[in-house]
Amino acid sequence: MTSESFKRRVYDSYLSSADGGRTDRSAADRAAVIGPRAAYLQRLVRRHFPADREARILDLGCGAGALLAVARQAGYRNLAGVDHSAEQVALAERLGIAGVRRGDLAESLAAAAPGALDLVVLFDVLEHFPLDQGLALLEQAARALAPGGRIVIHVPNAEALFGARIRYDDLTHETAFTPRSIAQLLSLAGFARSAVFEDRPAVHGLKSALRALVWRLVRGALRLALAAETGDSGRQAVFSQNLLAVADKARAAR
Repeated sequence: MTSESFKRRVYDSYLSSADGGRTDRSAADRAAVIGPRAAYLQRLVRRHFPADREARILDLGCGAGALLAVARQAGYRNLAGVDHSAEQVALAERLGIAGVRRGDLAESLAAAAPGALDLVVLFDVLEHFPLDQGLALLEQAARALAPGGRIVIHVPNAEALFGARIRYDDLTHETAFTPRSIAQLLSLAGFARSAVFEDRPAVHGLKSALRALVWRLVRGALRLALAAETGDSGRQAVFSQNLLAVADKARAAR
């Protein structure tokens, strides 16, 4: 069995083979599916999506479409999502989340006309590709984005204390990244500038506020440990299990 055929086998039962995975949810379960991530996704949309609600947005590897649903609630109208898993696409349909279709991610991006998109989202996607294929995917994204367009990427953070937990939590994961390596990959793909952000808790109530407070304390301890070993203050370090990278395509010269 080749690596690709193994991945196809996993993707064919991506939800049902996961621990506790459910494929029988209906529209009534929409809040249960999106709710636990809603505050985080709302913050992501608010901070990193274009201001223009007519922006052309493609979410590659969109799963059941949770981010699309949150973006639509925020007023974005020109949304599309592609996922390789038939189970995820079927779940999106049952949840009433529009704009999700099944397809090959690389082929879907390659089919986009140059400059046809304003935002490409790769949320928990790049780690499923070998580095050469990941670079090719980012190059296709750069081609499909209009000048000044943006890419948003969420990947496992190899720099984190528990980074290996995410890296090996999925049978189809190929790699993890550090802030430096994801920035390097984006630069190779032709993006003008990039920024990397820690996955800090999104505050939306008492429990999440307590988590955010504890995270600040933990982060301080990790910075101290890093400084003790390397002399680096760790001010720009990313300690969360995942990291978020945002990069823009250069605007056309005037």
